[in-house]
Amino acid sequence: MSTVQQPLDFAFLGRVSTEDKQDPESSRNWQKARAETLIGPRGRIVAEYFDIDRSRSIPPQRRPEASRLLDSLSDPGRGFQAVVIGEPQRAFYGSQFVMTAPVFEHYRVQLWVPEIGGPIDPSNEAHELIMSMYGGISKGERTRIKTRVRSSMAAQALLEGRYLGGRPPYGYMLVDAGPHPNPSKAADGKRMRRLVPDPQTAGVVARIFAEYLLGLGIFAIAEGLTRDGIPSPSAHDRKRNRHRSGIAWSKGTVRAILRNPRYTGHQVWAKQRKDEVLLDVNDVQLGHHTLLRWNGDDEWVWSRDQVHEPLITHEDFAQAKALMGSRGRTPGGEHKTRRTLNPYLFRGAFECCLCDRRMQGQWSHEEAYYRCRFPEEYALANKVHHPRNVYVREADVVPVLDRWIAAEFAPGRIAATVDTLMKEDTGEDARRAREVAELRQTMSECDRKLKQHRAVLEAGADPVEVTQWMNETKAERSAAEAKVHRLERTPKKAGKDDVMKMVNDLGDIARVLGEAEPWDKVELYQGLGLRMRYDPVKNSVRAEIHLDPHQKSNDPRGGMVRVRGGT
Repeated sequence: MSTVQQPLDFAFLGRVSTEDKQDPESSRNWQKARAETLIGPRGRIVAEYFDIDRSRSIPPQRRPEASRLLDSLSDPGRGFQAVVIGEPQRAFYGSQFVMTAPVFEHYRVQLWVPEIGGPIDPSNEAHELIMSMYGGISKGERTRIKTRVRSSMAAQALLEGRYLGGRPPYGYMLVDAGPHPNPSKAADGKRMRRLVPDPQTAGVVARIFAEYLLGLGIFAIAEGLTRDGIPSPSAHDRKRNRHRSGIAWSKGTVRAILRNPRYTGHQVWAKQRKDEVLLDVNDVQLGHHTLLRWNGDDEWVWSRDQVHEPLITHEDFAQAKALMGSRGRTPGGEHKTRRTLNPYLFRGAFECCLCDRRMQGQWSHEEAYYRCRFPEEYALANKVHHPRNVYVREADVVPVLDRWIAAEFAPGRIAATVDTLMKEDTGEDARRAREVAELRQTMSECDRKLKQHRAVLEAGADPVEVTQWMNETKAERSAAEAKVHRLERTPKKAGKDDVMKMVNDLGDIARVLGEAEPWDKVELYQGLGLRMRYDPVKNSVRAEIHLDPHQKSNDPRGGMVRVRGGT
C-alpha cells in the first residue's frame, strides 16, 4: 500500500541589488518562477522574504528579510516546512552558506536549491561542496565587477577626462555634452555632462584662493564670506542640501575648496575609496561594513589634459597645497594624540544650549575650561543670540555633579534610579517601528515616481529635465533607505538586568568619585554615558546619564545644577 506524500508549504527567499540598475520587480519574478519550477507539484509558496538593494556580501543575518526568515525558523507556527531559493548566488556569498546551513538543520527546515535539484542533504558532502562552490563564484563575480568598473572609470578619467557623475564642485555647473557614448544608455535617454563655470559662484572660488595665498587663515576667510552675505555652498543649492543648515560658511567648506584639484580644469577621480572593514573581529560571521576613506594625493587619477575651464592656475593650487601642508601640526601633516597630565574630565560631553554645538576644552591659568566660540557673523546669519565666547570652568561643575551622581547611585537608591531609566525607554521601539514604516512608504512612493518618469521619458519628453527629476527622486529614496538601514541597525535598549550589571561593574560610584585619579574619573563619567548642556543665560548645566552602551535615550534621567560661568 503506497502512502500519499503531503505537499510542502515553502517560504521563498530572494535578493536583488539595485547598484547595477536591476529592476527589483523583474528580478523577483524570475527568481520566484525558477523556485516554483523546482518545487513543482510537490509544494506551494506561502511566504516571501525578498531583500531589495542589499549587496550579496552582506550576511543573511544582516539583510532585513533574510534575517526575518532566520528568526522565524525557531517559531513552530511559522507556516512553512521548507525554504526555496531561485539562485544560490543571490542567497549566499563566500562562506555564508557554511555559516547559515546549521540553523536550517537545527530546526529541521529543508533548503531547496535549483542547482541541487531539490532539498540540500546536510550529510551529503557533494551538496555542501556545490553550495560552497557557488558561494565562491558569487564572491569572485563581485570582485571581478569591482575591478572592471574601477579600471574602466580610471581610464575614462585619465584618457577622456570624462565627467563621472556626482555633484558639480562649488563654482561650476553642469551642461549637456551630447548623447552618451554607450548605445544602450543613449537609447535610455542618458546624456553626457560637462562642467562650466557658474557665473554666481566661480568668482567666490577665485577669492578664496587669492585670500588664502595672501596670508588669511581658513577661519578668517569663512568669517569674511559670511559677513559679506555670500551664500555658502549648501545655501546656494538648497534643493540638494536640505540636510544642512545652509546659513554660514564653515572652516571645513573653505578647506575642501582649497584642496579640490578640479578647479585647475582637470578631471580628478579616486580621491576617496571604499574599504570593507569587519564589523567585529571577534565575530567574522557578522561580515563587513563599508567605510569611505581618503586616498593619498599620489593615488588620485588626473586627466591628461584640461577638460573644462579652470578657475585657478596650477601654480596657485600647488602653492595653496604647500601652504596648507606647512601650517599642519606636524611636518608630516599628522596629529598624534597625546595623553595630557591634566585630562579634561568632560571631554566630548559638554554642549552649548544656544547653538547645540559641542564645547571645546581649553586650559587657562592652570585650570580646565569648556568654551564655545561663535563668531558674530555666524550668530547674525543664523539669527542666534550668541556671545562670541561662552565658557564654563570645570572646577565649578565637578563638586555639584559628583554629589548628584553619588546620591542617585547610593546603595539604597540604585534600583529606583535604574527603574526610572528603564521607564524613559517605554515606547521607543514602537516609535522606531512607526518611523520605519513611514520611510518605507516614502521609498514606495519614490519607486512609483521613477516608473512614471521612465514612462514620460519613453514618451519623448526632454531627457535632461526628466533625468533631473529622476536624480532628485533617487536622492530622496536613498536618504529614506539610509535612514531605514540606520534605524534597523540600531541596537535594542539594554534590559534591566544588563543595566544593573553595568552599574555593578562600575563599582562603588560614590567612593570612586571621591578617591579616583583624574583619568579614572574620566573613564567613570564615560561609563555612565555622561552628557551635559550649558546654559550661559541661567549659568546652569543640565547633566544626563545614559547607561545604554549602544544608544542615547531621548529623555534620560537628568538633573540641573547651578554653576558659575561667563560670557
